Amino acid sequence: MRCIGTALLAATALSACSLSPHYERPAMRTPAADYKEHGDWQVANPSDTVPRGPWWTQFRDADLDDLEEQVTASNQSLKASLARLEQARAVTREARASWFPTVTANVSATRARSSENVPSYVAGRTATGNLYTAGADLSYELDLFGRVRNTVANARYTEQATAGDVAALDLSVHAELANDYFMLRGLDMQQRLLDETVADYARALQLTTNLYRGGAAPISDVHQAEAQLQTARTEAEDTRLHRAQAEHAIAVLVGREASGFSIPVRPGSNLAQLPPIDPGLPSQLLERRPDVAAAERRVAAANATIGVARAAYFPTFNLLASAGLESTQSSNWMQAPSQFWSIGPQALLTLFDAGRHRAQSAQAHAAYEEQVANYRNTVLTAYQDVEDNLAALRQLQLESVSEAAAVKATQGAADQANLRYKGGIVTYLEVVTTENAALQAQLQAVDIEVRRANATVLLIKALGGHWQPPADS
Repeated sequence: MRCIGTALLAATALSACSLSPHYERPAMRTPAADYKEHGDWQVANPSDTVPRGPWWTQFRDADLDDLEEQVTASNQSLKASLARLEQARAVTREARASWFPTVTANVSATRARSSENVPSYVAGRTATGNLYTAGADLSYELDLFGRVRNTVANARYTEQATAGDVAALDLSVHAELANDYFMLRGLDMQQRLLDETVADYARALQLTTNLYRGGAAPISDVHQAEAQLQTARTEAEDTRLHRAQAEHAIAVLVGREASGFSIPVRPGSNLAQLPPIDPGLPSQLLERRPDVAAAERRVAAANATIGVARAAYFPTFNLLASAGLESTQSSNWMQAPSQFWSIGPQALLTLFDAGRHRAQSAQAHAAYEEQVANYRNTVLTAYQDVEDNLAALRQLQLESVSEAAAVKATQGAADQANLRYKGGIVTYLEVVTTENAALQAQLQAVDIEVRRANATVLLIKALGGHWQPPADS
């Protein structure tokens, strides 16, 4: 037993050996100082230890806050991702179990007849007998070459990657809800414009009809006014369709049936207040994006798999032990003379496998290279997402200014055209043209505001969902 204990201590010391390559996060070239589309944004100093928190509260919209809380509690995609995380945690616990011995117990009672035509048969002995056995077996793999340890590391890194997937999905579904919500509120604003326009066009049609009946306008003016009214009504109904679909999409995100879910139309002509965002430095982005963290953990997991594949070239050492009681009679089954035991090491080495281990090793290295490429692509996509939305916010701000001027100019032209028509100076075609231009400018202005809100949400998502709000917010 002293020799066996010494062997176990030696095996424990040797188990520090690992055949996986030394792991370093794949190198990525990052912008040295700032984002290309940074503009006049202030540089923040975020840290990966800062909790993401309910970033949507910065929009100061109570209805949005309520819906976002429902997403956290009831979104089915999130529930599925959390279940996948529990599976990954269970796999890690299963792998860690290999660090400990496996002990099994067995009890059996059998009656059998032996052949009289075998060399071991003794003449005169009865060929039928009983065998009573109660015992326990122990097996333990001595992890001399790190196979078990790298298997556990692979499971642990995969679990961490799955946790990153959950965080990325959580960020994505909350951002998707915010985008759908702002789209719905934008459609409400457009619906109010169109309903008011339909009412105005209906009054204009009545006026034109009266002028026609009095001989002051041709029938073509009536037809133009009617066409203008019906076109506006069609656009209003189409807006109602888009709002219903946006509402249904929100219902799915909050885990509700679309048929029993509704969001009341809210009075007002503006979207929620858009918060300023500090994007920070490009180098900090890698610490904040959960999808980047998940991709990096998968690289580490693939690196550990290489160690598992390399260990297959070396012997597997196991410590085997068994003990128990065995007898041919039940009367003395549990007595001391019925005891038996055995203990000893076992080594197993594959001498020929037709290249199986070599193929497994090549597969592990190729899988590692795949995960490295995926990681680098995820990082490049992360930078693109930030640049895209910084550019969108800057350009949409400029567009909102020019579109506001367009709304003012087209409305002025429409007012003048109506006055000129009532004075008999121009035909109704000029009224139709200017009023349609004014309506489209107003609708476009609302669309720009929705796109600005969506770009703000997408920038927050691109930054990983947490950022330092201004001190005075």
